Amino acid sequence: MERFIPDENRLKSIEDNYKAVKERVQNAAVSAGRDPSDVRLMAVTKTVESVYINKAISLGADLIGENRVQEYLGKKDELHLDNVEKHLIGHLQTNKVRQIVGEVDMIESVDSFHLAKEISRVSVNKGVTTNILVEVNVGREESKSGVYAENLDELLHQISELDGIKIKGLMTIPPICNSEKEISDYFSSMYQSFIDIKGKKIDNVDMDILSMGMSGDFESAVANGSNIVRVGSAIFGARKYF
Repeated sequence: MERFIPDENRLKSIEDNYKAVKERVQNAAVSAGRDPSDVRLMAVTKTVESVYINKAISLGADLIGENRVQEYLGKKDELHLDNVEKHLIGHLQTNKVRQIVGEVDMIESVDSFHLAKEISRVSVNKGVTTNILVEVNVGREESKSGVYAENLDELLHQISELDGIKIKGLMTIPPICNSEKEISDYFSSMYQSFIDIKGKKIDNVDMDILSMGMSGDFESAVANGSNIVRVGSAIFGARKYF
């Protein structure tokens, strides 16, 4: 097997990008009157080779997010994951649940009771508790997964009764928007749902995490209460699809 030789220019650009994004996240928090330490930067590693992920980790990245189960499992042994939190952020099929439960610290993309039940079953069998976020389809897009806002309350109550699962908050991916105001309105609406649910104090539901905002819109997300922003291309460069 041919040995992979990292691109030194890319390593340097990752260093520059990571520092710049970190600074932008902190500035966005300060501008919103928030403590910068309340907002975590997730390095999204979809299609990124291990050497470049390890570069980001060496710069201080302590939270990574992978979209695909097989991709994560295929490269995790090459990653320097001591003191690094791992989240699955992509759509999860029920037939992949057994492979990923116990391998990551959180599954951010739980969008149905059917999926939650399988995570619960596998978690109980493995003797672990799986932290999850419930994914909300804030733009009501048919092409995207996630529960609609009007069904969120019911789903949270259903999942909260399952063993082996702990609901830690919400995640969303808003639609592509034509204006700053439009994207801000989606984030604001999501934050309102987050606060409303937190106030209900549902058993087994901790509204600790609101994961929203990606490379193109994370500053608006931070301004609207996000405490995890998921940034890939702004750190690692344009994504390569194979």
